[in-house]
Amino acid sequence: MCTFHSMFLGGTISTPPASLRLRSTLNPQNAVTQSSSQATFPAAMQRKPPSYSISDEDLESRGFLLRRTTEGLNLDQLNSVFAAVGFPRRDTAKIEVALQHTDALLWVEYEKTRRPVAFARATGDGVFNAIIWDVVVDPSFQSCGLGKAVMERLIEDLQVKGICNIALYSEPRVLGFYRPLGFVSDPDGIKGMVFIRKQRNKK
Repeated sequence: MCTFHSMFLGGTISTPPASLRLRSTLNPQNAVTQSSSQATFPAAMQRKPPSYSISDEDLESRGFLLRRTTEGLNLDQLNSVFAAVGFPRRDTAKIEVALQHTDALLWVEYEKTRRPVAFARATGDGVFNAIIWDVVVDPSFQSCGLGKAVMERLIEDLQVKGICNIALYSEPRVLGFYRPLGFVSDPDGIKGMVFIRKQRNKK
């Protein structure tokens, strides 16, 4: 059966994460019997239309525009959102490289200011596995449902591609945000691990 494995990491990226599982809504039979040349979208075409907590139309009526490409995304402004939620400020040139290697992303532009106010992206092999990174909502726009709206659509986009295994990292204080989306902690005793480079002793 096609399943999702996701991981939460306590802290930034320094504590071994607990594993999570989200059952796929894709048809397992279709996922197994497709040839590699047919495996792009056929299974997803059998799925029901997605049901989101907030519709695209409702978001737009409130001045929030959904974007799935980097076109129009100001990296300095995105970096400010990262910093506002406690992420370390990053080199925008490196952010640009990271986005070039991103398989799926979704961000929300606030129409009045033309600034990004929510963001998430996923990297992976495009077939079996994906990992979600950088899920952020500008503090001024939290509790508006934007985080859930972004995550619902990003997960849907990955499912449409037939991706069964999804991982993400999160601080413990926001684990409750992800559980209603279908993520569960530590399925079957599976533990995620993170490699940490040892510092050489200075002579």
